[in-house]
Amino acid sequence: MLYIPYMETTEKGRFKYQRDEHRVHLIVYHLIWCPKRRKPILVGNLRDRCQELLEATCKEKGWDILTLAIQPDHIHIFVRVWPSDSASEVVKELKRSTSFFLRKEFEPLLSKLPSLWTRSFFASTAGAVRAQTIQEYIDAQKGV
Repeated sequence: MLYIPYMETTEKGRFKYQRDEHRVHLIVYHLIWCPKRRKPILVGNLRDRCQELLEATCKEKGWDILTLAIQPDHIHIFVRVWPSDSASEVVKELKRSTSFFLRKEFEPLLSKLPSLWTRSFFASTAGAVRAQTIQEYIDAQKGV
């Protein structure tokens, strides 16, 4: 059984800080990746199964999907994660779990691709405040 510590939100809302045992955090990533050779294969049953697998993996890891969009040739996911999870680890885990099951379940369709996903991905962080606000706060702490 996987143990997921309880997180308490400081205020109601999607972009509020969360508290757990010894941390206060707000870690949100916008991640994008695509199939090998940008093939438009994410349609129909394969798309639906991919969505199920992404949702199951995020639930298992304790990650919260804020938005998920699966296009025929790429995936966008906006996900809230733990402070200990880097963007590359999140993408790696999502690609690993989806690739393993999709290649097994849709073998005739995916057998022509050497791998399901490209090695590349896009990652961006997001939060409740702008970079300028953070800069001003830190400057104020220094007495600037």
